[in-house]
Amino acid sequence: MELVAIVIAIALIQYFVFGMLVGRARGKYNVEAPATTGDPIFERYNRVHQNTQESLLLFVPGMVMFGFYASANIACILGIIWIIGRVIYLRSYVKAPASRTLGFVLTMLPNLVLVIGGGIAAAL
Repeated sequence: MELVAIVIAIALIQYFVFGMLVGRARGKYNVEAPATTGDPIFERYNRVHQNTQESLLLFVPGMVMFGFYASANIACILGIIWIIGRVIYLRSYVKAPASRTLGFVLTMLPNLVLVIGGGIAAAL
């Protein structure tokens, strides 16, 4: 389970970095707080950050459940795919929001496997 905790920590650090990118974009594109709209590029960074927060709500408990009841090693592999998916999602969404599909899939599929698989494994 130590590796599960490390992967979760990396995902949380990634979320923190995404927040810093929002702050940087806020300054670069002159979007004063508390506004969350303005320049489209700022809005894309902000939306990626918010979407990552929404996804973390499934990811963290899913990692814990799957890692504890099913397999910590498989949970870590799925977690790494999720982290890579978030990077792809960030890059593609900021560049052209319509191109975000791969990053979205690499985030949602691991989440589904972690949550459903962890729940099933706990029930067995």
